[in-house]
Amino acid sequence: MSTQQRDYPHQLASAPVVVGVDGSDGSDLAVRWAAEVAGRRGRQLLIVHGLDLVATQSLLGGYHVVPTSVVETVRTRGTKIVAAARRLAHEVAPEVDIAIEVSDSSPAHLLTHLSKTAHLVVLGATGNAGTIAHLGSTLLAVTSHGHGSIVVARPTDTGDQIRHDGPIVVGIDGSPVGEAAIAAAFGEASDRKTDLIALHSWSEWHFGEFAGQAESGRFSPAVETVEDAVLAERLAGWTEKYPDVPVTRKVYRTGPVDRLTEWSKSAQLIVIGSRGRGGFTDLLLGSTSIFLVQHAHCPVMVTRTA
Repeated sequence: MSTQQRDYPHQLASAPVVVGVDGSDGSDLAVRWAAEVAGRRGRQLLIVHGLDLVATQSLLGGYHVVPTSVVETVRTRGTKIVAAARRLAHEVAPEVDIAIEVSDSSPAHLLTHLSKTAHLVVLGATGNAGTIAHLGSTLLAVTSHGHGSIVVARPTDTGDQIRHDGPIVVGIDGSPVGEAAIAAAFGEASDRKTDLIALHSWSEWHFGEFAGQAESGRFSPAVETVEDAVLAERLAGWTEKYPDVPVTRKVYRTGPVDRLTEWSKSAQLIVIGSRGRGGFTDLLLGSTSIFLVQHAHCPVMVTRTA
């Protein structure tokens, strides 16, 4: 296996777009979004559903063996869910090669495993895979432990319609780890032939260094110049690689949550990294990412370096 295949399995021509389904409205939105991406990029669409038989066993009082009749009922329901999702995907992108899979595993384990070789993984933000009660077991588990890019298909303010205009917005910190988010954002902007907004929030992750100025409400112009330079440096190589992508840099003193949420009202996609510094510290596992996947007004892509 070549170095490229080991390091970049998500970019292989054989890497599918994977979407997890559960029959909910949020799941349908995820299918539509994933089908559009698969069609535009000429990739296979893999529709999957996890039966989670272990959870079923637990609900039945901890029996060592789930009754055959229950298994058959659960499996029949799962088969119907993926069949309906396949019909929907075909309506959206009739030219796409569609595969389906019904697994005994939990949705979180299934999607996390498939993310190792997927081009990207998509799941809905509502329904069984995205309610607050299930964030820890499914949605948050996949975004926390998945590989490559995980997309949470959030609906827009106009309902469950997919927004086809507006920019791609990426949250950038000052660390090399953010390169994965930058790479994904440029790729998405180029693919969709739209602008890229590069957002850098610095007041929180430099708070200790500039605490005196922050407390007095005064920030030296030199500080803003440095932060703008940090952002320009992070983008330099990527603007050369993607000369077709118009880039606008935005440097903010305030934290990323409000800014990213506001931009999500007009963006096609918000892209964030799996971890960072200060304002983006523990972005994947902390309150920022949890807020975005619950409240953003467009899909949110969480990227990881591996």
